[in-house]
Amino acid sequence: MGKPTGFLDFERSNIPDRSPLDRIKDWKEIHADRDDNAVSIQGARCMDCGTPYCHTGIILSGMASGCPVNNLIPEWNDLVYRGRWKEALQRLRKTNNFPEFTGRVCPAPCEGSCVLGSIEPPVTIKNIECSIIDRGWEEGWLPPHAPANRTGKKVAVVGSGPAGLSAADQLNQAGHNVTVFERADRPGGLLMYGIPNMKLDKREVVDRRVDLMKAEGVEFACNVNIGQDKTWTVEKLRADFDAVILCCGATKPRDLPIYGRDSKGVHFAMEFLTVNTRHQLDHGFDGTNPALNATDKHVVVIGGGDTGTDCVGTSIRQGCKNVIQLEIMPQPPLERAANNPWPEWPKVYKLDYGQEEAEALQGKDPRAYLVMTKQFVADENGQVTGLEIVDITWGKNDKGQFVPQETEGSLRTIPCDLALLAMGFLGPEQEIVEKFALETDPRSNVKAEFENYTTNIEGIFAAGDMRRGQSLVVWAINEGRGAARECDRYLMGTTTLP
Repeated sequence: MGKPTGFLDFERSNIPDRSPLDRIKDWKEIHADRDDNAVSIQGARCMDCGTPYCHTGIILSGMASGCPVNNLIPEWNDLVYRGRWKEALQRLRKTNNFPEFTGRVCPAPCEGSCVLGSIEPPVTIKNIECSIIDRGWEEGWLPPHAPANRTGKKVAVVGSGPAGLSAADQLNQAGHNVTVFERADRPGGLLMYGIPNMKLDKREVVDRRVDLMKAEGVEFACNVNIGQDKTWTVEKLRADFDAVILCCGATKPRDLPIYGRDSKGVHFAMEFLTVNTRHQLDHGFDGTNPALNATDKHVVVIGGGDTGTDCVGTSIRQGCKNVIQLEIMPQPPLERAANNPWPEWPKVYKLDYGQEEAEALQGKDPRAYLVMTKQFVADENGQVTGLEIVDITWGKNDKGQFVPQETEGSLRTIPCDLALLAMGFLGPEQEIVEKFALETDPRSNVKAEFENYTTNIEGIFAAGDMRRGQSLVVWAINEGRGAARECDRYLMGTTTLP
């Protein structure tokens, strides 16, 4: 695929981001304008590799290797190289309902398993994917396509994150009448409130897709909390719909129950991110900040990952004094370790957009590795003023388990006016699980077999993070599509959905 000698002729070149010191002045997406000719050249680097691991979507060492929605990557790389962009879009849409989301926020396990990546920097798959769909929107290649015939079956989808949206999109195209219920004031779930605007624009990207789905016949009901809403009880939902797909996410955050946790100024990361995005949308990104903000504060983010990065970027845009990110794990190596071979996901050190901005502003990477928080320090009014931290190493206890071991003499206190807990999620909130009387697995996720998605209650399906636990947006899309397929089979006795 691509040019036979492309990987020899051209070096990897990403679509550039705006400079860190420029982009932190606004909430616009961090990316600069793309150059379609440059993107086509990058498509030329795709090799005729024989076994393209990029679209395998398998699990290796507990991590995704290749694209979980099995994107036909070599095919649309080749089409982009040859200037056949509309055909590239057609191939892309066969497997991915929302490439404008994954092209912006997916960590790109496809690139981690790119065959070229075993010897050279991999193909810029994520950039090419995003360029295809963005050009499709610009050219008007995505008009509404409502199904020609309706089955008369009604399906409720609870949750409008990536799993819920992909399930709804698939079922609507199969001809069912689909209503998506969302407890927030806007649809989109994690895409709307869990990811900041500079990473995924809400109006130009998320709302645009939701509006298209509405034009194609999907109904959205916001401000409805199933199981707690007096109108939409679980009983009414089951009575009014022929099937229900639960895509409520894994929204129970991991807490840090140490001394001083109840101090003012200690918040879960998702609360901080949600409040900010809602305020920015309500106020038209007018330069003001919500009541919960990082303005003129010493901010400490506890935890890594995408959520931690988003807290760093948001705090900088709100005008914090400084921001530090504490990670209990060691710093990853600069290159693949011997126990992390291709085509596994490469666990290597990198600067994400938030850390890049902090480094440009503060002079260094804000992350401190192998650090454990011992307690929150508060003043007489209960306001957090500092964190007592200690350096650690990892060693085995008498049971053979790896545990953190404190480094003698490293105990110290750092200033902190706002502490944000970004340590991941433990599973779905249990209220709705209990209301539906659903069985759960040992990790508290809804028990529903992968590729089947049926729960212990007939006609009730579960997909996404609610079923598999905290995961990637691209896995949520995969699961939403799969749940739609099995729901369609349940309703009609057979299915043509992929």
